[in-house]
Amino acid sequence: MAQTVEAVVFDIGRVIVQWDLRHLFSRLIHDPQELDWFLANVVTEEWHFEHDRGRPLAEIIPERKALFPRHAHLIDAYAENFLDSIPGPVPGTADLIERLAQARIPLFAITNFGADFWKMFRPTASVLDRLDDIVVSGVERLAKPDPAIFRLAAARFGHAPEAMLFVDDNLANVISAERDGWQVHHFREASLLEQDLLERGLIQP
Repeated sequence: MAQTVEAVVFDIGRVIVQWDLRHLFSRLIHDPQELDWFLANVVTEEWHFEHDRGRPLAEIIPERKALFPRHAHLIDAYAENFLDSIPGPVPGTADLIERLAQARIPLFAITNFGADFWKMFRPTASVLDRLDDIVVSGVERLAKPDPAIFRLAAARFGHAPEAMLFVDDNLANVISAERDGWQVHHFREASLLEQDLLERGLIQP
């Protein structure tokens, strides 16, 4: 029998809110093939991860513009209009957070999020007010799936890893947390998370 869950820890992007660079750039690049090339070569998720890991926009933007000077205006758009890559909430997750909060389950988050973008985003997401603490990779300069960020979070949150349920859409992050002793849920959609939470007795039907 699994240990009782004392706290639930959420990822944010693609678990609580949607995130898709294509949503931002499809408004600026109208040719589908050009858009595919741009997202595969210029503003890529892999490059974006540099900001998640703690490098400030003031460093990475000039570097990228030097590599792709013809796309400088689009790279600036990434920095200035990042919130347009967040179309809205992931359906159903906010309701589950509210139900967990009503059940007095301690709630936290560990998110890969650049510090500069976090300052833009956090005021727009009132659902996060329900969380007791959030570990932000760009602030800590540690990013999932590095096990160090899970150990930092456990120390901050005040619960043993094995007593917390970590919810993330990224399988590599889920595997890393599980190896570090956490209980885990690989997020695909809110209905499946709801079923897991019901089975664990964390929420009621």
